[in-house]
Amino acid sequence: MLTITRALHDALVAHARADHPDEACGVIAGPAGGGRPERHIPMLNAARSPTFYEFDSTDLLRLYRELDDRDEEPVVIYHSHTATEAYPSRTDISYANEPGAHYVLVSTADTDDAGPFQFRSFRILDGEVTEEPVEIVDSYI
Repeated sequence: MLTITRALHDALVAHARADHPDEACGVIAGPAGGGRPERHIPMLNAARSPTFYEFDSTDLLRLYRELDDRDEEPVVIYHSHTATEAYPSRTDISYANEPGAHYVLVSTADTDDAGPFQFRSFRILDGEVTEEPVEIVDSYI
């Protein structure tokens, strides 16, 4: 199960809305080994595409160095789908290389500026996709 604060949930949805019609992407980092998403890191979609996202390789290298320096790990890796449901595509599955991460998809398809937005979380391991429940909390206790 992914437990995420309302503030982080809302930040992901806001990022997806802001980048629409292109796909948005980013990471939520947390303390290494803790599994708790804490720090939102929006990334630039280097592909600037409504059907594909790609982290810029320089930005990605900088991100992993920063995570290492802060003793953090990517707890959530997210992106948006602008024309389809919030479910990993074959490309998404092939690029999933963080076995411990939650892969969150936000769909901005078939919505207006107010929503509703699909917000779904998945585990992707060895090409196997498993949807997991999402619990949105006001704060971590």
